Amino acid sequence: MRSGRPLTARGVAVLAVGVLLAIAANLVAAPILLYVAVLLFAVLVIGILVVHVPRRSGSVTRRISTDLLTVGEESQVAVRFDLRALRVPFGAWNDELPDAVAGDASGEFPTDNGTHIRYSITGVRRGVWPVGPLSLRTIDPFGVAQRTQSFGDTRTVTVVPEVVPLSPMSSEVGAAGGTAHTASARLGQGSDNLSPRLYVSGDSMRRIHWRATAHRGDLMVRQEEEEASPDAIVILDRAARRWAPRSDTADPTFESAVAACASAALHLVQEGYSVDVRDSGGTVLGQLRGQEDDRDSLLVALAMVTPQGEGRDLVSLFDGTPPGPLVMITGRIDADDAAHLRHFGAGAPILLATAPGPGAFAAAGDLGWSAAELGEDVSEAWDDALAGYVAPGGGHVPR
Repeated sequence: MRSGRPLTARGVAVLAVGVLLAIAANLVAAPILLYVAVLLFAVLVIGILVVHVPRRSGSVTRRISTDLLTVGEESQVAVRFDLRALRVPFGAWNDELPDAVAGDASGEFPTDNGTHIRYSITGVRRGVWPVGPLSLRTIDPFGVAQRTQSFGDTRTVTVVPEVVPLSPMSSEVGAAGGTAHTASARLGQGSDNLSPRLYVSGDSMRRIHWRATAHRGDLMVRQEEEEASPDAIVILDRAARRWAPRSDTADPTFESAVAACASAALHLVQEGYSVDVRDSGGTVLGQLRGQEDDRDSLLVALAMVTPQGEGRDLVSLFDGTPPGPLVMITGRIDADDAAHLRHFGAGAPILLATAPGPGAFAAAGDLGWSAAELGEDVSEAWDDALAGYVAPGGGHVPR
């Protein structure tokens, strides 16, 4: 609990006038001026005693209507303020809000509802932010003295990135969702015509060639089968060189990338996929298996991500089996960077970049990526990427 300065602007003016009158009374030998100065000083003393002598203590409890506040979403805050004092003071209350949360958290005290205070807040910038403490400012009847006290602790509010509805993927890439594997391409007419090779760490167990394994005595896999997993992977490229240098203000391009990451991951879950969300360094940000807790955990993780470190080769993020849909979200990327983004057999590789350089998308397209520039409108970028998706046979898949 802390106190602010004891005098209001009016009190400071009264003090200054009193001092000037006292000096003038001595200079011109006018006792009446000294009497007025003493009266002003007495008013100040009385005002200070009125607001500062009473002992006050209290407790504050807050309840926020939503545990996770989405950027742009409004939520209600209910505050119970139990003040213990000889009498209920009149003044103004204020619940301190961070810049990342907008709202009018102030009013007159006591309120119409007694000790119950309600106000609305809106998420402005993702992150974990403190709300509070609650302060009570009281002023004496003369308006010359004030007392500001803070009560209770802070409570954190988590502002998560906005989740934007996205268009469904085409029937070629996502109609079956996670309920079926994408089609496998085989060169032979049966397992006898496949060319087996030795198993290496990371190969899918579904590719084991059992007849060749029994014949050779070593674990063998089918080499010609190009198999894609029903799982999906969403990768947020957090490499520092892709984004603007860190500062006190939020980078709007990185905020769009985080929103796109959350939107794509939750959209793919709705289409039936099991989704892994990782950053370009391999850190798992979330694993979505259709549970509400999975969704919340991902959004909380994305609320706190910042650009940092360097990225890794994409194949090292696949756990040995190429995914079905693969969504890569990045920032600044040039043609040379794009030429090294090999997806290694992903069923539907989608690249979203906030700042593509000349030739970057052409280089990515040569590798089979469907690329689009990511701006403020995440859904528009997603639609552009789906419209440019190239089917394995070379044709464009209709939207």
